[in-house]
Formats: sequence, C-alpha cells, structure tokens
Amino acid sequence: MKNPYPAAEYEQRLSGVPHLLLLAESDGDMAGFKAGYERAGVFYSWMGGVCPEYRRQGVAQALAREQENWAKAEGYRHIRFKTRNYLKPMLIFALNNGFYITAVEKRADPLSNRIWLEKVLI
Repeated sequence: MKNPYPAAEYEQRLSGVPHLLLLAESDGDMAGFKAGYERAGVFYSWMGGVCPEYRRQGVAQALAREQENWAKAEGYRHIRFKTRNYLKPMLIFALNNGFYITAVEKRADPLSNRIWLEKVLI
C-alpha cells in the first residue's frame, strides 16, 4: 500500500459503530486483512488487502466470504464499498463476487474515478 492510513484513522472510523476487523495469517505470517463498519445503515467494506506473496491463493476470497457471513448474521442486507478505476483487479473481483456498480464519482483523470459497488446479502 502506498500511503496506509494511520491507526488514528481506523480509531476514528470504527469507534462507536458496529465494525469488523479480520486478519488472515499463514504459518504465523500476516497474509491479509479486511476492515469495515456500519455507515448509514449499511455495512461499508472500507479497507483490505493481501500481501503480494499470498495473492492468488484465495485469501481475499476467504476474507470477503467471512465479512459477508458476519454482516448477514448481524442483520445487514447490503455491503458497499468504493474503489478506483485504475484498480482493475478489485473491480473484477467485485463483479465476479456479485457486486454491482451503483455510482461513479468522476475526477479529472478517469483512472482516478471512484466507483461505488454494492452487494445484496441474501
């Protein structure tokens, strides 16, 4: 990650709202993480990532599945997140996992457009 958020940003976003932090490990090493919280009555999948050496091994899929199961059990009917246009692997992952595009926030550079996605939890 180029400019990770400081711990204070996590504390601000997650404090006082239902939230979930997931960590994926492999043989004691950090493999990935996922963080999300309630935002306007919907579960917002805010941040996540998989370490390069663990990509394409199902880590992101396992984290997303666990997050969805938790959100559903907590009574959420939707999961939302946003990504940027240049993050094509994230867009493909989302579309392949049942998310649909709900909005685009345009920027001067189209690669920086923010793309909002949502999934209905059944």
